[in-house]
Amino acid sequence: MASKAATPSSPSFILTSGASGRITALFSVQALKSLLMLINAFFLLLLAPFRGRRRMVVAAARGSSSSSSGDQKFKDDRLLQETSSGVHRTKLRVPATIVPWKSAGGGGRVTAVVDPEVGGRRAIAIKRVLQDDDTNTVREFSLFVTARSDNLFTQSWTPVSAKIRGLVVLMHGLNEHSGRYNDFAKELNANGFKVYGMDWIGHGGSDGLHGYVHSLDYAVDDLKSFLDKILTENPGFPCFCFGHSTGAAIVLKAMMDPKVEASVSGVVLTSPAVGIQPSHPLVVILAPVLSFLLPTFQLNSGNKKGMPVSRDPDALVAKYSDPLVYTGSVRVRTGYEILRTTAYLQQNLKRLRVPFLVLHGAADTVTDPDASRKLYEEASSADKTIKLLEGLLHDLLIEPEREEIMKDIIDWFNCRV
Repeated sequence: MASKAATPSSPSFILTSGASGRITALFSVQALKSLLMLINAFFLLLLAPFRGRRRMVVAAARGSSSSSSGDQKFKDDRLLQETSSGVHRTKLRVPATIVPWKSAGGGGRVTAVVDPEVGGRRAIAIKRVLQDDDTNTVREFSLFVTARSDNLFTQSWTPVSAKIRGLVVLMHGLNEHSGRYNDFAKELNANGFKVYGMDWIGHGGSDGLHGYVHSLDYAVDDLKSFLDKILTENPGFPCFCFGHSTGAAIVLKAMMDPKVEASVSGVVLTSPAVGIQPSHPLVVILAPVLSFLLPTFQLNSGNKKGMPVSRDPDALVAKYSDPLVYTGSVRVRTGYEILRTTAYLQQNLKRLRVPFLVLHGAADTVTDPDASRKLYEEASSADKTIKLLEGLLHDLLIEPEREEIMKDIIDWFNCRV
């Protein structure tokens, strides 16, 4: 199908720090040199026995009353600071097993032992759901327990007046969370789609070290299990998936499972992480070793300036001031997992048979638009569409043209219900 170009008006490029830096910079030559010294130190540490005990806390939370949007960021930051410093004025209780969907109208308390940093993030995620007073949408949250016994924060958006015609499952990108798609979910609600979002491991309100993913295959397996749960709860409705960036790569790998492919009516991918080129051939050899020795290590040289992801300054401020968005340097293991997953996808694109729409900014410097073109050309899907958008950057749903992009996505869904 034909490509479509969107022409922006004289963009001013803004370099941002934090979540969306190019993954390949993580393994730059300068970074690799500094890591050689760290590896040396690592082996010295092996000579000395050490023992640590992880601090755990029991937390408790109550749904707070609605507050003005101007106070939201201040309260979120205070909550994280208090939790991280050991001052637990705001506490959280979370379940050890799957709990029913809960909303502002729900009551009751559930308990479990949680890490203080995870508890702080989860409390913020829950509070945002409980304080959403949109009368056109019922927004609820639940904790989904994985096969590894990790608790993942999930949420749903259900239209109040529109008749439900289908389901959409959202997979966010690296270092962000499902709540950032709140506006998009409500647009889908208005068109008759019930929406589900899942914060994958190490992200948003889910378990795990913030910004750390030991294996992206965990996220792939979690998506498969979550889809099975959603389809069981909503029999008879067509189900679609939406994935952004690394979330799109997770969706793509899940769709290569014939059982999952048969249960999904189509997928939409924005700026998919299908192709990322290492900055040096040595990276291919060293990346697996470094990710094994220093999995959670953050390389300062890997993301000093970051990469431009949007031409909307206000949208960038909103993204990087969100305490649930990880803005540190990419962790070594996480970067390696992305390289490993993209390499797998490059070798297996022909296995993709599900209908799909891919949208990619032609000026994206985080993920490769040419890799999206290769995806379109090599996939075996009979129903496939690609739109390369001239001048647009990585985060399409926070670009100035976001309304047009959302309309293109919803129109694609509507044509397949």
